[in-house]
Amino acid sequence: MVSVRCRNLVAALLLGLVPVLAQATVKQSSSGLCHPPHSPWYERTTTFTAHDSLDACLAADGRLPDGVSIASADPADEGYRRSAFGHGWDDEDGDCQDSRAEALIATSTTNVRFDDADRCRVVTGRWISPFTGEVIQNAGDIDIDHVVPLVWAWEHGASEWPRERREAFANDPLNLWPVEASLNRSKGGRGPDEWMPPSGECQYVSRFVRILIKYDLKPPESEARAFNRLLDTCRADS
Repeated sequence: MVSVRCRNLVAALLLGLVPVLAQATVKQSSSGLCHPPHSPWYERTTTFTAHDSLDACLAADGRLPDGVSIASADPADEGYRRSAFGHGWDDEDGDCQDSRAEALIATSTTNVRFDDADRCRVVTGRWISPFTGEVIQNAGDIDIDHVVPLVWAWEHGASEWPRERREAFANDPLNLWPVEASLNRSKGGRGPDEWMPPSGECQYVSRFVRILIKYDLKPPESEARAFNRLLDTCRADS
């Protein structure tokens, strides 16, 4: 349980932040296709799950329809493209289980069950959300969160990386967490100085910083100080 002191510090860090800009809705059809506003099927897709970015739709096991390219995931982030980190989840070993499926398999506390018609797609298991501590058993309720969001990484140095390093980052198991879809979409592209989960704050910040160190990402001094204050508070409370 996180102390009152830690929660007060988090609240203080959140004061005065600029509101997140509204983003165009991406429609994920019942067949799993992600339709951004420029998709020719966008208006015709009337039954869908709404996402605020292509990144979020792809994280929810979505895929692009034929002939549709990945546009900017956030109009406020000029230059960033999800495609710079690869087109969705990678299947590097060619076993038909992409990095989303492998993250679900690796983190489930029981054996997962695959779709009867698609042996590559995980449908059930038992996951404990690092953002709430709640148990999730339906894979369809899970988004695979990038602990360090791709757009955040892009803004903090990943724009200078070679494509292969960005694709490795987007599919690195260390950077992939199964969480509630609603919380992943609430988090968006923000770091710990702008967004914190309902619980597990210390675990989240510690993992975020581990990934920064692994990939030599350099946050500005103000953000680095905020992360260090959070970690110091977590150490004091442990």
